[in-house]
Amino acid sequence: MTQRVTSAAQAVDRVLETVGGEIRLGLPLGLGKPNRFVNELYRRACEDPHISLSIYTALSLGRPKAGSDLEKRFLNPFVERVFGDYEELDYLHDLRAGKLPENVIVSEFFFQPGSMLGNGHAQQHYISSNYTHAPRDINQRRVNVVAQMVAPIDEHSVSLSCNPEITLDLLPLLQDRRAAGEAIMVIGQLNDELPKMTGDAQVSQDSFDLLIDDAAAQTTLFSTPNMPVDLQDHFVGLHASSLLRDGGLIQIGIGSLGDALVHHALKRALDNDRYQDICEAAGMARFSGIIDSTGGLGEFRQGLYGCSEMVTAALLALFDAGVIRRPVYDDLALQTLINEGSLSEPLGPHAIDVLLQRGVIQAELTAASLAWLQRFGIIDSRIQCNAETLLLPDSRVVPNNLNVGATRDALAPFIGERLLGGTLLHGGFFLGPEAFYARLRALDKVERSSVNMTRISFVNQLYGDEQLKRAQRQHGRFFNTAFTMTALGAGVADQVEDGRVLSGVGGQYNFVAQAHELDGGRSVLMLRSWRERGGEAASNIVWSYGHNTIPRHLRDIVVTEYGIADLRGRNDSEVVQAMLNITDSRFQEALLQQAKSVGKLSADYQVPELFSANRPERLSEVRQKFSDDDFPMFPLGCDFSAVEQQLIAALGWLKRKMSQKEYLQLGRGALREERDQVQHFSAHLQRMGLTAPQSMKERLYRRLLLAALSATAG
Repeated sequence: MTQRVTSAAQAVDRVLETVGGEIRLGLPLGLGKPNRFVNELYRRACEDPHISLSIYTALSLGRPKAGSDLEKRFLNPFVERVFGDYEELDYLHDLRAGKLPENVIVSEFFFQPGSMLGNGHAQQHYISSNYTHAPRDINQRRVNVVAQMVAPIDEHSVSLSCNPEITLDLLPLLQDRRAAGEAIMVIGQLNDELPKMTGDAQVSQDSFDLLIDDAAAQTTLFSTPNMPVDLQDHFVGLHASSLLRDGGLIQIGIGSLGDALVHHALKRALDNDRYQDICEAAGMARFSGIIDSTGGLGEFRQGLYGCSEMVTAALLALFDAGVIRRPVYDDLALQTLINEGSLSEPLGPHAIDVLLQRGVIQAELTAASLAWLQRFGIIDSRIQCNAETLLLPDSRVVPNNLNVGATRDALAPFIGERLLGGTLLHGGFFLGPEAFYARLRALDKVERSSVNMTRISFVNQLYGDEQLKRAQRQHGRFFNTAFTMTALGAGVADQVEDGRVLSGVGGQYNFVAQAHELDGGRSVLMLRSWRERGGEAASNIVWSYGHNTIPRHLRDIVVTEYGIADLRGRNDSEVVQAMLNITDSRFQEALLQQAKSVGKLSADYQVPELFSANRPERLSEVRQKFSDDDFPMFPLGCDFSAVEQQLIAALGWLKRKMSQKEYLQLGRGALREERDQVQHFSAHLQRMGLTAPQSMKERLYRRLLLAALSATAG
């Protein structure tokens, strides 16, 4: 029987009474953490060293922190505006500061990217798991308290909302341990602001031992504002968008590369002539072979089906635009007929013929077969049957035999035109900007029923109901990102070479492996071919790297801003050649010589002239032929004002360009130009608190900022 309490303190009291002082706490990834409860439990552990608290989770979210004084001037007012009264995780603050007490351990299987590179506790207690293995691995640590933020639906049920993915797989494991006599508690903290997702995410309140109903705990949801999409990102996304197959599946992750991909997919769907013009100008004809065989440049006439561990604002944009519109059904026979084209809309009497001919139903309907037909909208839900007759909505009674002409004639007006019960988008968890949450809250009943937030084992793998998943996931395209690729096709996304974890493997390996197992499936790793730090450019395509997330035997398709490399089934020489073709030309020669030195390329091989002009300047030339609407900085909207958007570009430019020597040079250069610039950028200076600098440091900040604004303006 679920009990309700009105404060986190009461809930913690019950937990300590039930499971004792050795608490192994399991929390969902990202948004779904019940911060008020967690903070109270952590406070008790800090005060009482006899309490042992081990926290198992992923992606502990905290307000973004600025890395420099100049960045703080930009970020702090924005953070206050966007995050409002969001309640921070106290353990995360102490973890970042190295101040966790000895009786508290925090183990995560995914970090906010880059946030824990220098944190010894986080690195030592990181658990490397595929997303699909996380429920198993958490259960193996014998968690005895599981807590989650949930959305109230009615007096009987709640929604797991943003995080059903691990919880739905973990709860049965906990029940088995409870049956064996272990003391375990499942806690829910109610929040009315969470979108009330239904489908698999709607569960009975009895799934929880305690529900915390505390109005003071219903603070602002953590949001992740859309980040800017630069020119490099746009061209990665443009090439990737050509690999989507009409009538197929799309999976993407969070970040600017995913946003760029979706922007150009929307352009392909909604303004196809313009899209094809951009593709032609970008020289994508060089990759027509892989584009024609794998994707295409045409409109989406059938539409796509979305199946992604993370539902993002980008995927929802495709949903709202009607690009994600191919429904799938949780019935293998029905899905097979749809895939074959044997069953199509509008339905009509021929649908009954097809179902009879294929043996899906028999001529004499049973209660079960009638319910099946009504569930999918094939016949009217008001029809009733018994062994001998059918009772129709107009009160006529006809023989229960679909081979009888009179029965078929009488039934014809009650055959539906459209199938019901289809799912357009399956997801495991969601996280994004506040506008994204607002849109999810505003879904109407039909829209909401077509978005099914569900267990991670369903989304990320084929095992279990494999034949149905295969039927649903035709032409699957799985888009993920890497920060480094080797010239032999291995991908790096979670960990740097010295062993420090950058983020985590998450579901990337799951999706890559799934793409190889699905007939017609393809894995696409998106990569910026080069990076710039401190004014120095370096290639993200290297000969070798001391770690990989995706081993090279799972190589498939790699996309950079310069094009597409099809690596599946290729020999090593062909792989290296394809990777050189999408490498920035400043770094091609060094890679070429490394490949030759170990015998992977013949001594006389040269990069074809067609691929020898892979330079940022060429991309800029293409960009100049088109409008800002074609290459927007924030294609999916943003929380930043126009002035703030320009400041983001300027601060990013400074971060990329800045070495200590250049820092001083820029400052001196800006001093000469400052008088002409102050008036032009007065709104920007005001936003940064630099209208009237009071110190030498502030004067230098203003000069640097003006130089950066001038460099990035327009």
